[in-house]
Amino acid sequence: MSQITYFALASTFISLIVVFYVRSSTQWRARTLGRPLPPGPKTLPILGNMFNMPRVRPWIVYRDLSHVLGDIIHLHVLGQHIVVLGSAQAIYDYLEKRSANTSDRVQSPMIELSGSSLNIALMPYGQWWRRHRRSLWQYFHREATEGYRRTQQSAAHIFLQELCERPSDLREAIRLNLTAVIMKIGYDIPVQSKDDPYVQITKDALEGPVEGMVPGRFLVDFLPFLRHVPPWFPFAASQRLWVKWQAAGERLKNTPFKEAKAKLARGETTHSIVANSLERLSNMGISSPEEEEIVKNVGAIVFEAGTDTVLSTMLSVFSGVSLHPEVLAKAHAELDEVVGPHRLPDFSDKDSLVYINAIIKEATRWHTAFPMGVPHATVADDEFRGYFIPAGTMVIPNTWACMHDPEVYEDPGVFRPERFIRNGKLDPTVQDPTDFVFGYGRRICPGRYFAESALFINVACAIHVFDITPPLGEDGLPIEVKQGHTGGLISYPEDVRCTIKLRSATAEALISSHATAARQALNGQEQVVLAPVC
Repeated sequence: MSQITYFALASTFISLIVVFYVRSSTQWRARTLGRPLPPGPKTLPILGNMFNMPRVRPWIVYRDLSHVLGDIIHLHVLGQHIVVLGSAQAIYDYLEKRSANTSDRVQSPMIELSGSSLNIALMPYGQWWRRHRRSLWQYFHREATEGYRRTQQSAAHIFLQELCERPSDLREAIRLNLTAVIMKIGYDIPVQSKDDPYVQITKDALEGPVEGMVPGRFLVDFLPFLRHVPPWFPFAASQRLWVKWQAAGERLKNTPFKEAKAKLARGETTHSIVANSLERLSNMGISSPEEEEIVKNVGAIVFEAGTDTVLSTMLSVFSGVSLHPEVLAKAHAELDEVVGPHRLPDFSDKDSLVYINAIIKEATRWHTAFPMGVPHATVADDEFRGYFIPAGTMVIPNTWACMHDPEVYEDPGVFRPERFIRNGKLDPTVQDPTDFVFGYGRRICPGRYFAESALFINVACAIHVFDITPPLGEDGLPIEVKQGHTGGLISYPEDVRCTIKLRSATAEALISSHATAARQALNGQEQVVLAPVC
């Protein structure tokens, strides 16, 4: 081939690139109406900001970047636009006020690969999501959750006994508590031991969303073809994780549902969300596989109705009070005055236990369970504060940055419940962490009220009967606790070691007497009170 031919081909190729660039630029200008994208780090050709995506504690990296670029940051990775909102005002203005356009989810391959496809928090915005949301709301609106309080209280009493017998197994005791309540109200299946198979099923099923749903953590988010690499392929450790997570998600969805459905088929009297939903379909003459699939999904979603938030926040409470004896002393004084030594706290004490409520709010703020929230996505092209936000943009709220804003919370790294109290009452003028940790706009967590009830009864009961102090070494001296957060979509305190001891012989007697009755109640003698379903 002659040099002239090579020159002609090269010229043609360059001309095509120029034409494509000019055409794309013209279309982009017409689409954006000349509005710029939000500021962000410099991009590389094609790859964009791939190497700017933090994989470890991204909330801190983005917070620091916001100090330089402002509270709206834009990144671009292999065609995916990402916007990080770094202030409470930006989050409110965009995710709350613009919820009609910001309630979608980016449908990353990791949703399915992490076993999270039935998670309502990750479903795309549309009719399928609305049908699940409607079913969940019927069982988890504020009034409906009051019917679960007896079950939550019984589980709290068993939680105290577990801590009394195995104080070093705090995390497992909390997990048992949450699983027992959810299995009871969701399926009417009793769970009373940390060795129960359902405790492990729940633990395995939550691992996928926690570890897998961090934006940018897995390249498959941006290179979807990687999902087809077989698990046996060399260096395919991620693929082997995905197989494990998907199997765990299926077990969570199917195993308890089959048991609950079998109870109904045998004619057993059962009171649970799944049984109630199936009976309702039967009474209406509906035998649609799609409707039954929604019931099955809702049953599994119940496990995620604030469970992860409760576990993380409970660990934060124990960590916070163990490191701050003055906080524990004030909590003990309030409980002694309101409740007294001869009974355990119950839900009727909630309004009177101001300091306990403040401890829960502070733990929620101090160690934020969802530091980067759950990413939203825009439905259509949008404009925000003069910036162009393309359709399909992943919008990440930096909740942790809001909870650690020194202009809102003085000394944000300090555990100080008093910041939420004024004149002996909760101060409504202080930014409430619960307005952030349960999500935003139309995607707010449907299990919020259920989670808040679980937090109150477990924290109040535990602090009432236990002294919670720093961990001790073999020499009897306090061990230094490493303060920090774990990574993942859901974050936990990094070091939750502490010493848990009974406050008195009276406390021990209270735990023993209440735990026996609680185990009988959760074993089937206590009926879950379900709200009327329309």
